[in-house]
Amino acid sequence: MTRPPLHGLRFAFGTLSVLPVRVSRWDREAARGGMLCAPFVGVVLGCGAALVALVPLFLGAAPLLAAVAGAAVPAVLTRGLHLDGLADTADGLGSGKPAEDALRIMKQSDIGPFGVITLVFVLFAQVAALSELYADSWARGALATVVSAVAARLALTLAARTGVPAARPEGLGAAVAGVVPVRAAVAVALAVTGVAAAVGALLGTRDIARTALAVLAALTAAELLLRHCTRRFGGVTGDVFGGLAETAATTALVVLSLG
Repeated sequence: MTRPPLHGLRFAFGTLSVLPVRVSRWDREAARGGMLCAPFVGVVLGCGAALVALVPLFLGAAPLLAAVAGAAVPAVLTRGLHLDGLADTADGLGSGKPAEDALRIMKQSDIGPFGVITLVFVLFAQVAALSELYADSWARGALATVVSAVAARLALTLAARTGVPAARPEGLGAAVAGVVPVRAAVAVALAVTGVAAAVGALLGTRDIARTALAVLAALTAAELLLRHCTRRFGGVTGDVFGGLAETAATTALVVLSLG
């Protein structure tokens, strides 16, 4: 019989990636464990993206090609789940309509102009930042790829904290909204930030602060979006979680590319 902690890992990998992991439980306890384990998903996806990005770089390709690979692999390994959520969230926010109508727009299968524009600029920003990082050194590029993926999933852990309501009674947002105790979410955030800073130390003393700042900036940007979405929609949805992840990842990459 599967031990309880493994239910959380199964939930995390089964809902946040395309890896062949069967979600054996869909209750609040499993959702809590899954959201607490979300950064581990980021580690796996980020490492996979970094490895793929380094292949063309070591074969002599331009850093831009490595950057495209680094941005594309996480999208593939999530079936574009977070990018789709970002686009739907942008359409809902951009519509300027009341919460009920905005949520209806977000649930439609097509992507509107706000979603398309947001996707274009976000992906351009990610590729541009990664290109700068891989041009600087393969190690900085790889580190940024992993850190951004982890920061993206850490943003989901914080967004699933107690006190953040669901905008709908069904869906992934309703399954994970409010399941993580605030203290546990903060503890995970501090632990992940500390580990990221420690790994950054391998590249030099300046990268300790830069890496920690990137994670904190990513969480701040995601928190601002979370609060705005909660005010506009009355809570979170699966699409909002996707938007938070992409916002955090992009912010982390931009900060890491500075200086």
